[in-house]
Amino acid sequence: MKIERLIIDAGSKRLVDISFEIVHSLGLVGESGSGKSLTLKALLGMLPKNLRAQIEYDADFELQAGKTVSLVPQNPFTALSPLTKIKKQFFCSKERMEYLLGEIGLQKELLERYPPELSGGQLQRVVVAMALESAPKLLLLDEPTTALDPQTTDMILQLLLRLQSEMGFLMLFVTHDISSAAKICEDICVVKEGRVVEYGKINSILEEPKDPYTKELIEANFANRNFRE
Repeated sequence: MKIERLIIDAGSKRLVDISFEIVHSLGLVGESGSGKSLTLKALLGMLPKNLRAQIEYDADFELQAGKTVSLVPQNPFTALSPLTKIKKQFFCSKERMEYLLGEIGLQKELLERYPPELSGGQLQRVVVAMALESAPKLLLLDEPTTALDPQTTDMILQLLLRLQSEMGFLMLFVTHDISSAAKICEDICVVKEGRVVEYGKINSILEEPKDPYTKELIEANFANRNFRE
């Protein structure tokens, strides 16, 4: 999927003006305020009314939130209603619920439980299952491991890689953490103040970053510069 150009304006002020292509898995990386979240909301059609988006993308893909495009949100603890059983928060058949839970390594009995009864890792896996209900072509990941400990983070990232291999969806991983992106993404798009400053294969950019901003992000994330093979 190729985004020929994505523009977000707030009146006369241009907040985002970027282009990128998701061939397999792309990390959209930058600090807070770089335009990552706005880009995500634009792709989902969820921008505030005071902002205007223009999106040009390849004709063989249609952006339909909840159908061709799904979101895995940042915080699993706030993504679900704490007073509603898990099964009531899906919008698919019982058979599909049980199938998806099996795919994420959870027992179907969990459907009868409430979110506060689950661990953070279990909750995030449930949220991933919900995002896959509609068999999307593109999965958007909004810093999905921020609220998790390192061990659970690695488990969720490996789960996403396996599910992608089995189901064939594309991934756009939005994060400030290059080290997490390196574990799951083939390509990286580094954004600053709504503009692309560096773009390409993630291993190449981690080893030889050209832009000072990218170098700062890498140094902040890799104390020992131990990159993914």
